[in-house]
Amino acid sequence: MGFRLSKIYTRTGDTGETGLGDGRRVPKDHPRVEAIGEVDSLNSQVGVLLAGLTAAVATQPALQEVIDVLAPCQHRLFDLGGELAMPEYQALNAAEIERLETAIDHWNEELGPLENFILPGGSTLIAQAHVCRSLARTAERRCQHLNAVEPLAGVGLAYINRLSDLLFVAARIIARREGVAEILWEPAKKPQ
Repeated sequence: MGFRLSKIYTRTGDTGETGLGDGRRVPKDHPRVEAIGEVDSLNSQVGVLLAGLTAAVATQPALQEVIDVLAPCQHRLFDLGGELAMPEYQALNAAEIERLETAIDHWNEELGPLENFILPGGSTLIAQAHVCRSLARTAERRCQHLNAVEPLAGVGLAYINRLSDLLFVAARIIARREGVAEILWEPAKKPQ
């Protein structure tokens, strides 16, 4: 993609519409724009998580593997945003989903089975991974809503679904690598 922005503001969106990569103008609350926005929010939060992991890796080198798995996800989320903005453009492929599944399976082997519900927390990095996971679910819902209105081609829906699974397991592996106990859910006591 050789197109580069030379001017940040265009004033063309001041009336509540925005342009898509295929030249269409749609309202800023169109399901496609909502999906693009949620994918962008997720990508930004993955950036926060990666920044935190990068700062922590000096004292906790085992976190480098998490960085290595998650860093490409930012690029693939940008690809997904491109697919949403330009419906004819297809960048994601099944190999990306397989990469995520391989990482999930590898980390799950280390973690073992999950026997309790866990809460987002324990450390800032764990909590941030869960923020990313929940935003991935929101992005997935927005993409599914768009898919009901304008069917999506490609593997984007599967990718965002698998990414949320990866982020859940990443939160757990971060806890393991940091040596932080996961916070187990304590159900409310039943009334007497």
